[in-house]
Amino acid sequence: MTQAGEEDSDSRPGLLLRLVKDQRVAFLLVGGFNTAFGFVLFVAFDLTVGQWLDATVNETIGSLGTLFCAHVIGVLIAFVLYRRFVFVVHGHVLRDLARFWSVYLVSISINAVVLPVLVNIGWNRILAQLSILVVTVAISYFGHKRFSFRRTEKEEQS
Repeated sequence: MTQAGEEDSDSRPGLLLRLVKDQRVAFLLVGGFNTAFGFVLFVAFDLTVGQWLDATVNETIGSLGTLFCAHVIGVLIAFVLYRRFVFVVHGHVLRDLARFWSVYLVSISINAVVLPVLVNIGWNRILAQLSILVVTVAISYFGHKRFSFRRTEKEEQS
């Protein structure tokens, strides 16, 4: 038996979707925040871990280390935000997280190849990462909408 109001809150969209009423706009708002936050993480790790790895190993390892550190934290934050405010799903947390991360594995794979190449041909690491974001944002929207948080009709009704 549910408590008063609990059923209503589970069947209604989250606050963000009630305000903007369009999932694509909500995705862009959360994605914009997450992209900015992830980019700030990237810059912070570039100035710390990246610089240290550049000096102790080489720029390729510095780029990949920076990318990995920012990726792990950024994906976990993004998962919570998209799940709670954009796709508003319940249950299957571990399955959703595995699917969510698999979408980001496509993005980070592209990033892990392109970032060191751009850095090695002379691009500033931060500007290179900013340019790669354009491609990875599009990949993530379609991947999350059609795969990460997809629910069957039966799951949506329960």
